[in-house]
Amino acid sequence: MRKNKIPVRLTGQHFTIDVTLIEDSIKTANLTTNDVVLDIGAGTGFITLYLAQKRINVVAIENDQLLLRILKRKFAKKTNVKIIAIDFRNYKIPYDSFKTVSNIPYAITSHILKSLMFDHMEHFMGGSLILQLESAQKLLSKSVYNPYVVFYRTFYDITLVHEIGPLSFLPPPRVKSALIRIEKKVNPGIYGRIKEKYLDFLLFVLKSPGLPARTALKKIFRKKQIREIAKKYKIPLNSQVILVSASLWSACFLEMLEKVPDNFHPGR
Repeated sequence: MRKNKIPVRLTGQHFTIDVTLIEDSIKTANLTTNDVVLDIGAGTGFITLYLAQKRINVVAIENDQLLLRILKRKFAKKTNVKIIAIDFRNYKIPYDSFKTVSNIPYAITSHILKSLMFDHMEHFMGGSLILQLESAQKLLSKSVYNPYVVFYRTFYDITLVHEIGPLSFLPPPRVKSALIRIEKKVNPGIYGRIKEKYLDFLLFVLKSPGLPARTALKKIFRKKQIREIAKKYKIPLNSQVILVSASLWSACFLEMLEKVPDNFHPGR
């Protein structure tokens, strides 16, 4: 593990300096030389460098002016590295397929996840992320209160590769971190053109997370329809809403599109 002296970023980014961790992140992302990979919060380019050496096309996104000067100098002769000087929250991702290998800024984790797995779900093909362990645990928890997390799980398989200690970063964070793998599902059954409608459905059924699934579904379906759907998909109707899997909610949503008139569909 190398510990180079580098400037400490004022925005709270913790640089990945553990070579083994960087290699694990790249291996986890299952990349090919045809992939375009975003390095979000590239810093001084620790991850970008290893990606570039493997002939991967990298888009390094960084907002800090001092770090940008380092990046531009370091990768001036690398034709497979494109440096974008912008806060990721203002970055408009091109409408082409892409992956990520990133040690993301923890302060904007929610925004990054939403941008990747909701806003750009049609084009985000997966990859790996280093993020705060608490955020990873929320993505993987058996009990899910956040409709966006259910949405993410509908379209992506998210797995914990391993936890990461503070000494893998400079400066060391005060919290534990984690490396996660994100893999896009081949055929989730729901496509981009109705993703907003699907999110409306999830927001509606998870509005009262302590309710049994049966009660939440009664607000949309007739009793006979609920019995038929529960039997067809083996839905545990007495389980709390927060314990119903993403695959079962997506099945209920597709049944709603088929059986329930549009004017009875949940909406914001």
